[in-house]
Amino acid sequence: MEGVSALLDPFSGSGLCCLFFFLFLESKFGLLHALYTSLLHAKDRYYAPHISVPPPQVKFDNQPSTQPLTPRAGPPGTICCYDKGTNTQIGLVTVNSPAEVQEAVVRARVAQREWAKTSFSTRRQLLYSLMEYILENQALICETTSVECGKTMMDGSLGEILTTLEKLRWTAAHGEEALAEEVRDVGLITFHKRAAVNYVPFGVMGAIVSWNYPFHNIYGPMISALFAGNAFVGKISEYSSYYASYYLSIVQEGIKELGYSPHLVSFVVGFAETGEALVNSVDKLTFIGSPAVGKIVMRSAAQTLTPVVLELGGKDPAIVCDDADLEHVVPIIMRGTFQNCGQNCVGLERVIVQDSIHDRLLTILEKRVRALTQGPASVGLYDLGAMTMGEDAVRKIQKLVDDSVDAGATLVCGGKGDTSFFPPTILTNVTPSVPIAREEVFGPVLVMMKFKTDAEAVELVNACEYGLGSSVFSSDIERAKHIADQLVTGMTNVNDFGINYLCQSLPFGGVKISGFDRFAGVEGLRGNCVVRASTTDRIPGVKTVIPPVLQYPISEASFTFVERLTNVIYGGWFAAVSSVIEMMRMKSAPRKKDS
Repeated sequence: MEGVSALLDPFSGSGLCCLFFFLFLESKFGLLHALYTSLLHAKDRYYAPHISVPPPQVKFDNQPSTQPLTPRAGPPGTICCYDKGTNTQIGLVTVNSPAEVQEAVVRARVAQREWAKTSFSTRRQLLYSLMEYILENQALICETTSVECGKTMMDGSLGEILTTLEKLRWTAAHGEEALAEEVRDVGLITFHKRAAVNYVPFGVMGAIVSWNYPFHNIYGPMISALFAGNAFVGKISEYSSYYASYYLSIVQEGIKELGYSPHLVSFVVGFAETGEALVNSVDKLTFIGSPAVGKIVMRSAAQTLTPVVLELGGKDPAIVCDDADLEHVVPIIMRGTFQNCGQNCVGLERVIVQDSIHDRLLTILEKRVRALTQGPASVGLYDLGAMTMGEDAVRKIQKLVDDSVDAGATLVCGGKGDTSFFPPTILTNVTPSVPIAREEVFGPVLVMMKFKTDAEAVELVNACEYGLGSSVFSSDIERAKHIADQLVTGMTNVNDFGINYLCQSLPFGGVKISGFDRFAGVEGLRGNCVVRASTTDRIPGVKTVIPPVLQYPISEASFTFVERLTNVIYGGWFAAVSSVIEMMRMKSAPRKKDS
């Protein structure tokens, strides 16, 4: 017995040996499991089919024009597509009618029946095929967005390529684990059951996405939908429709190479009626756009009780405390504000600076902003490109800037738009009553606000109707976290801005009028599934039996039996023992006849 006791004593020599031995096995098992998983994924990547599709035209001979164009400038039933930087037409795209949208969904639903049966290995192969194609054609994809959206190649590389590749990488690496069956706890009353949650494909997932990142915005929800076993039908904005067929051909070719129907995925283009038809046809929808249109989508979805994920933009703040490292902060503010000419859902729209460092930060920022260049990104190298929505966007931003100056804000630089371009702009002395402190700009305007105390900074952030992302900069991490914890936003970053979106393990989404539900991360991937609860017998020969006293017709003892049963399960020891004794004596007495 002494030997056994020594062996079981964790502080004895032999006990420590056993402990280290078990820890060794655990570490080795974890390492071997990780190695095994890596080998499986490497195999999937090796066997992933190669995608080859004809490249689209990205170079045009049209001369720059001052004549404004819009997507409705073409003949009825078409979308006029044009270079947003030069304002010259590059082609026409035929609008998909509501009937064509419904047909696409029907075809997708048929194709999904076979796709739902595929293994995660097959789905990973598709993702790796897409990854390899994107890696090999980065410049081409960026050129398509440069032409049709007016963005620089750098903005395309960061916002279209890097984000999509990281989405593919995370989903391929961790998607199977996120969608695996989960065994849940059972209580005493159901001890004989195995309880589990399964993530079952919805069927046909839909998406209506914005024009600011046309490649990534349509590929993001598509990647999650396909990996979860769904079909996908997405609507690309009328402002970025020219290359929709090219983006579609890439994924359809990958699906065909795996031996499945290309109808599994469809992209449609058009105006409001096209989008409405999609809302009413799919099993679940993701919408990326404005709060105003988001409400319209919700009303339409309510007719068929179609669940929706809404990502409706933001007014993201960066709180810069007096102890922040400005050398670190300034490049992040510049990128957060002027990336993609400020046309970002998580664009930095408010720089809330502690008053003691405000002027110093402004001096640094003004020098950098004045040095920025701007022009048509498809024909030259510039820091900023054009506004994708052209004169409509310029007119909206111009009014917002002018109204804010009239309300007391100070225009430091920029502030006067022309045709499809709005220059990089700085506004200071912005208070909560100034329009630009409340309304989403979606343009290259750096808005600076002052605060004295941390509590005031929190109040400034939370006074806004939007609640998508946020940032806090401070050398004191605990101080920054304390501030961040009080911000009413769906996402927050300490000493960084927007970096959470490159952590694809994290969910993406906001609160208040920034929308609800999430995409990306485990939560977003599971959002492509019906969460199905299930129970099965786990002990051979043991099944649920309804005691005679509880069987129909019920007796006068039925209630007393259940009452005692609850005491046994949930009551204290004395109540449990006495209730068991009473239940053993209890017999099912016949019910008295009604008088």
